[in-house]
Amino acid sequence: MYVGHVDEVEKIEVKMEGTHGTYIQWLVSKEQGAKNYAMRLFTLKPGAKIAKHAHPWEHEIFILSGKGVIGAGEEEVEVREGNFLYIPPDVPHWYRNNGDEELKFLCIIPMKGVQ
Repeated sequence: MYVGHVDEVEKIEVKMEGTHGTYIQWLVSKEQGAKNYAMRLFTLKPGAKIAKHAHPWEHEIFILSGKGVIGAGEEEVEVREGNFLYIPPDVPHWYRNNGDEELKFLCIIPMKGVQ
């Protein structure tokens, strides 16, 4: 078993073209012994966004706090604390914090998505 605390995990700015004000924390990955899935915490500052992109793996997302917009394919939805989403593989997706507070969400991906 591995037990950690979010305050002890490095917060790294996401460096992707068209993305700003976004940070990632790798909570569970290979380093903690995970073999199948990785758990990441994303924090988007007010006005932040993650640019449209796609991957050959799925995403499971749970909104912890804040509100924003998440798009996938041809659809955009407003999300808030308590919402959860599934984004299929290869579907272009993007994120935007349109609120006045940080948008925080957990994102679970299969290990094949971990570089």
